[in-house]
Amino acid sequence: MLDKITEINGSINSVVWGMPGLVLLIGTGILMTFVTKWFQVSHIGHWWKNTIGSIFKKNVVGHRKEKGTISPFQALCTALAATVGTGNIAGVASAICIGGAGAVFWMWVAAFFGMMTNYSENVLGMYFRRKNQFGEWSGGAMYYLQDGLGGKKGCKWIGRILAVLFSIFTMLAAFGIGSMGQVNKIVANVVSAFDIKALSDVALYTSGDTTVTMYHLVIGVVVMALTAAITLGGLKRIANVAEKIVPVMVVLFVVGSIAIIGVNYANILPAFKAIFVNAFCPEAFVGGGVGVVISKVVTQGFKRGVFSNEAGLGSSVMVHSNSSVKEPVKQGMWGIFEVFADTMIVCTMTALVVLTSGGLDGGVFNVLTGEVAKGYTDATLVGGAFNQLFDFGIGFGEKFVAVAMFLFAFTTVLGWSHYGSKAWEYLFGAKTVVIFKIIHVITVIFGAILTSSLAWDISDTFNGLMMIPNLIGVVVLFPLVMKITKNYVDRKIKKKDEKPVLSYDPEIQAEHEATLSEED
Repeated sequence: MLDKITEINGSINSVVWGMPGLVLLIGTGILMTFVTKWFQVSHIGHWWKNTIGSIFKKNVVGHRKEKGTISPFQALCTALAATVGTGNIAGVASAICIGGAGAVFWMWVAAFFGMMTNYSENVLGMYFRRKNQFGEWSGGAMYYLQDGLGGKKGCKWIGRILAVLFSIFTMLAAFGIGSMGQVNKIVANVVSAFDIKALSDVALYTSGDTTVTMYHLVIGVVVMALTAAITLGGLKRIANVAEKIVPVMVVLFVVGSIAIIGVNYANILPAFKAIFVNAFCPEAFVGGGVGVVISKVVTQGFKRGVFSNEAGLGSSVMVHSNSSVKEPVKQGMWGIFEVFADTMIVCTMTALVVLTSGGLDGGVFNVLTGEVAKGYTDATLVGGAFNQLFDFGIGFGEKFVAVAMFLFAFTTVLGWSHYGSKAWEYLFGAKTVVIFKIIHVITVIFGAILTSSLAWDISDTFNGLMMIPNLIGVVVLFPLVMKITKNYVDRKIKKKDEKPVLSYDPEIQAEHEATLSEED
């Protein structure tokens, strides 16, 4: 059965992550960058000041009493909880193992343009959001597909069909990237770093070179219990956990990475050279002719970049839309920072750890030959690199990365529970969302006992399926993003006296206008 699943998944994956999918993904980012006049660069000071530069303001970090509404900072942390996951550690390592150092360059390219894709998704999500039957905000690609694309002449049913497809793919992705893929890497790292022989010696089944043991199952049960305790409590509980865990885990991982890179400072410039050179002239180990080789490196960079920062999937829109912010552009700027923090900071740290930790002399990964040191896989490569500095005779570095991986991946499971819930709500109504949450919790077990490659490949496929309808909506609605962005820039930066553009709904527009001054 697993072989059949692998075969079917491989066929779908080759289509959604083929040239058309990649062109749509990067092309959308390039389009939105141009139509917003390179907002991520031209207004870098403004979006920086209004995101991370404003975290000490009460209206940014203060908790909200309104049901289903969270602060902008909580929205960021919950979105980062969902995005900063295994893709930032095992995903980067996997991209390097398959595509070489050059894959990192293409991750950066995807992130640079992805900033404006994520920005545009969030602007549209905020503009088309509405209250559900419980008085909570609901927003996401399904709503701007239904009311935005569907509002175009002759496109009503196209918009509705794409909205339904997006919701279905989101639920599937919540089981893939938001559950099975994350838990799979949690288990691999915990088993490797904290082995308990009494459990790991009891084999359940073997697939290829991978043996799934009782230890895998026990960890899966523990993670499942923790997931249930938090996700069944709703968005506010998820957000409260995320805002406490995410900042700490990111800072600790970055500080540890900087220490390793600092010790290996002599390898920093050669590592960057390898990244830029191999992006266009990959090493022979990748395999195939020149065109095939470059295609594989680019594909790995883009796929792992999207797996990490999720720009283009339309996922984080569903939590950003619960923000107390009234200005679509303000929440859009948090989307820019989200991609920046995820890929440009955390993923870059991971890449440099792998490429500088003795990599030029063999180490855990040989930059020159593309060989992974014996005993390591993409799931344990970063832990091995940390061990080179923080071993302390007990393998502390590997244990530290295992804990980091656990926190990164676990918070991703929490964030994706909310995404899947919103997709379920769109299809079946808010009253039945608890059914989805229970199913999502159960899939944790499958992530624990599936082989690594299959869980990862399924996640990639679901990402691609989710990406297509979302990006179609963003591309069709780019004039609206232009209009909203120009309106904001004219009012807030150029200080022109203009009526704000805040919502598609006249009632929500009027309500937001009346309270807009509270944000400033």
